[in-house]
Amino acid sequence: MLNKKQKYLQIALNNNLSEARSIINQIPLDNRIIIEAGTPLIKAYGADGIRKIRLFWEQRIFGYSSNISEISPTNPWIVALTGSLEKNKTFFNRKRKTPENKKFSFNPYIVADLKCMDRGAREVEIAREGGADAATALGHAPIETLDAFIQNCWENNLDSMVDMMNVDFPLNVLRQLKKLPEVVILHRGVDEEAFNREKEIPYHEIQRIKSNYDIMIAVAGGDTFREAQRAIFNDVDIVVVWRSFYKSTGETAELAKRFLEEIR
Repeated sequence: MLNKKQKYLQIALNNNLSEARSIINQIPLDNRIIIEAGTPLIKAYGADGIRKIRLFWEQRIFGYSSNISEISPTNPWIVALTGSLEKNKTFFNRKRKTPENKKFSFNPYIVADLKCMDRGAREVEIAREGGADAATALGHAPIETLDAFIQNCWENNLDSMVDMMNVDFPLNVLRQLKKLPEVVILHRGVDEEAFNREKEIPYHEIQRIKSNYDIMIAVAGGDTFREAQRAIFNDVDIVVVWRSFYKSTGETAELAKRFLEEIR
């Protein structure tokens, strides 16, 4: 579902759904943007968090609105309402109305950052139930889990992404798999960055992987414009950012535009 000839900006939303909706309402309408339902958000809201992230991005792209005013991970009425609305795509299609939004119409792409370590098949079901287009598993998971995860992603028409955070030799993991994922993520974790300033994103692994496999590479853990430039220079396909998009501010739209300028 991703275009290997295109570079992408993946915006990870890790706070709450109110912040997520505010951020999504400000970012540019650009098919190079991938929206991620981050791990903390999914842990707080479950599959319904993924579903609402998709709903907000669809509203932004297609120009329809809903009457949902309350966002709560514990409100069963909202869970039931948004679940039924999400399934009823024709209802939303009738609400598309603005020529500007039709001009920029494209299919939303949502990543569920599950960081699966076990029960690969079940976690893919959770991502699918939430309306995700892709899901993540950790490279440290057992090979059996990764094989099940990737196979079930393929069967459910989801892109599989394997996060190699804290994996010294990603190629060793890839060589053991029955089927390759669509994306490998090279990831310097938030805590690593905070407590180990010398820890770097392993850009040196990019060409090692790409010289062996026709596969897309995402990089996470560098949230500056300079890091985005460096990632693209090193032939990264997807630049993942979160820090600038943890809370909605008056600069959110401009920050997204600036990151997109660096990703070409």
